[in-house]
Amino acid sequence: MKIKTGYANSPQWKEVTIKSRLPEQLKCLDEMAHNMWFGWNHEARSLFKSLDEKLYEEVNQNPVLLLDRLSYDRKEEIVNNAAMMQRVQDVYQQFRTYMDVEPDKSRPSVAYFSMEYGINQVLKIYSGGLGMLAGDYLKEASDSNVDMCAVGFLYRYGYFKQSLSMDGQQVAQYEAQNFNALPIEREVDEHGNPIVVDVPYLDYTVHAYVWRVNVGRIKLYLLDTDNDMNSPYDQSITHALYGGDWENRLKQEIMLGVGGMLTLKKLGIKKQVYHCNEGHAALCNLQRLCDYVKSGLTFNQAMELVRASSLYTVHTPVPAGHDYFDEALFGKYMNGYPALLGISWDEFIGMGRENPDDHTERFCMSTFACNTSQEVNGVSKLHGWVSQKMFAPIWQGYYPEESHVGYVTNGVHLPTWTSTEFRRIYDKYFDASFMSDQSNEEIWHDIYQVPDAEIWETRMALKKKLVAYIREKFTENWLKNQGDPSRVMSLLERINPNALMIGFCRRFATYKRAHLLFTDIERLSKIVNNPERPVLFFFSGKAHPADGAGQGLIKKIYEISQRPEFLGKIIFLEDYDMQLARRLVSGVDIWMNTPTRPLEASGTSGEKAEMNGVVNLSVLDGWWVEGYRDGAGWALPQKRTYENQAYQDQLDASTIYSMLENEIIPLFFRHEEQDYSKEWVKTIKNSIATIAPHYTMKRQLDDYFSKFYIKQAQRFEQLDANNHQIAKDIAHWKENLVAHWDAINVVSKDTTFLENGGETGVRYQVKYVIDEQGLDDAIGLEIVSLRTLPDSDGREVYKIIPFKMVKHEGNQYTFVAELEPDVAGTFKLCVRMYPKNAYLPHRQDFCYVKWLD
Repeated sequence: MKIKTGYANSPQWKEVTIKSRLPEQLKCLDEMAHNMWFGWNHEARSLFKSLDEKLYEEVNQNPVLLLDRLSYDRKEEIVNNAAMMQRVQDVYQQFRTYMDVEPDKSRPSVAYFSMEYGINQVLKIYSGGLGMLAGDYLKEASDSNVDMCAVGFLYRYGYFKQSLSMDGQQVAQYEAQNFNALPIEREVDEHGNPIVVDVPYLDYTVHAYVWRVNVGRIKLYLLDTDNDMNSPYDQSITHALYGGDWENRLKQEIMLGVGGMLTLKKLGIKKQVYHCNEGHAALCNLQRLCDYVKSGLTFNQAMELVRASSLYTVHTPVPAGHDYFDEALFGKYMNGYPALLGISWDEFIGMGRENPDDHTERFCMSTFACNTSQEVNGVSKLHGWVSQKMFAPIWQGYYPEESHVGYVTNGVHLPTWTSTEFRRIYDKYFDASFMSDQSNEEIWHDIYQVPDAEIWETRMALKKKLVAYIREKFTENWLKNQGDPSRVMSLLERINPNALMIGFCRRFATYKRAHLLFTDIERLSKIVNNPERPVLFFFSGKAHPADGAGQGLIKKIYEISQRPEFLGKIIFLEDYDMQLARRLVSGVDIWMNTPTRPLEASGTSGEKAEMNGVVNLSVLDGWWVEGYRDGAGWALPQKRTYENQAYQDQLDASTIYSMLENEIIPLFFRHEEQDYSKEWVKTIKNSIATIAPHYTMKRQLDDYFSKFYIKQAQRFEQLDANNHQIAKDIAHWKENLVAHWDAINVVSKDTTFLENGGETGVRYQVKYVIDEQGLDDAIGLEIVSLRTLPDSDGREVYKIIPFKMVKHEGNQYTFVAELEPDVAGTFKLCVRMYPKNAYLPHRQDFCYVKWLD
């Protein structure tokens, strides 16, 4: 037998995680590292940084990874350093004092669902404004002791990392997250086994692990399908944020909504209010319906309970920005649900259509959310009105201005976004109650007591900090990707902290109009190249990999920035994330925003700038419509001059140039006896005193409680009591009314005024006798008066005149309305009949309307 020279089988590798052991005295550091509280607590971040400053930056300020890579010798040094150990204990005591506060049970409990959360740059489960808002919301819920939990995804790759090629083309790189190196913990059962949630898809099941993020006192549960129990097609459900095709998007939204509710159920968590942050999570209401029906309720009874306890927040101001699914694709995954609910397929898919009987209309998650939620809100006052118009077709028979759709203007989490330098000013000069009473403008007015020189010196320190950050973080990448080293070094040297610094940093979508500044290149060159009054523009932001137009804008800006006259004057900073955002919103002098009206639902980056003495220059859109104050920033008019967008862009660009040349730049450089502009400092103080207090996340959270959570929780408690008796009664009443609705008829009427009109100052009467077909005072009548307007909408609801029921005999009810015209002109009038019941929260809850002739 010939002996082989070699023989080996294939290795069966096992992935083993070896954790670095911490001395007993430092175990508290691991506890703090696994709570995102460190992300908004300066003392905690400073403590972790002091353990090993160089390593802290190498691990991207990730305390879990820091502790894992900290050398044994360094750990021993810390333990043996009495001063260091005292500092550890002091911060840990602060942490425990914070954590040991019990949730405020006097306020309703909330379950919050969102596709993304921007909590800290260490955890890549966010892409932009929606995630930033959700992350800030959880932090403030923690600070305010709210009984809240949240549900989202643990993305393997998250959103992409951005770099620019030598020609300015955006390069998207997806980097896998190592879950074991993140400040998260796997959720396990009482035996220490990982909890697995089984989510039904088609005729099979997708299995998701559950991870927990401790956001201060709030638990955020993240679903993870990237495991061996699933096929490769389903492992990718939680791979990338907003990645894949429409089928993958639907699978994600099933996992978030249905899987999210199954997760809470498995963990034994019940809340009073269920809040969908955007339509991605709308199917949580579907699972709740299924659970109630399975418990023995009818579909209509279940709907009363689900609607009463559901809130839907919309962030997108145009229908095209919402998720629509073709019936064939939707049916592929959802066709089993009608049987579970006891309704037909057409009834089920109709809940996601503006016109339920239109079989060509696609299923819209936002429409489904509207139809299954008692309350709906936009994210600014203007966006609330835009949303009323956008969703008006869902509730036919009512005009947008009559809609129940409300608004809560977005805010930002003050401890996260306020720089350490400005926080010191607030702590020094503001009342001690400041952090617990952030919306009190009187407290913020103490900014006027701060010496002007101290404000200016603080601003200059932040500007220098930004410049140092750019030189430290971007030099290596620029040398690698942007060719000529001498050009890169020249760019770095030209970044002048004494210049007027203007930031334009946000998602690169075309409606954000990043191109406006470059409408007149020659004029722009004169602005930035004035040696006496230097101006510097920072641009940053990502375009979605499928958005060619957005990527084209980035490329154009980069190309212009490389021209000799703009080198070091217009700078694009790639890979915009939370860390870079914190530097920019505190380091520039002006925060610029130029969206196409009214497509900015709210925006929050400008609010973050407010907290740091950065002044806004923005179109009056989103939050700035409410926020702008004369003498505290600059605004482009809200009203359009041209219908032609190209003409409007030219006008807005010219307005920006003019403001810069004639107002802003002269004001910034108006130095007199001192080496700074007292007028500019006055503008900063006005901005902080009069704008900042109204745009904190605490104000936003308080608004959600006062406008929605409290009244919804109280109504749900009524409906749910005594084995859901009132919910059953309402459902029965609605069913009975629907059965008789078409038979309700007019017996007699006196509508002389409606037919012939009248004169001002004269009282008229309109009378109807209605046969209610045995419904027993179940309807109401009102006169709806419209008048013509010159704008594009063409009309407005001028007045609603209610009828009084003055008598009834058997099934016949007599209704009378009295009116006295006070304005002459031409109006359109019609009588509207509607159902009425004291338990209805608003008219759109049961949107039956009959217009009477």
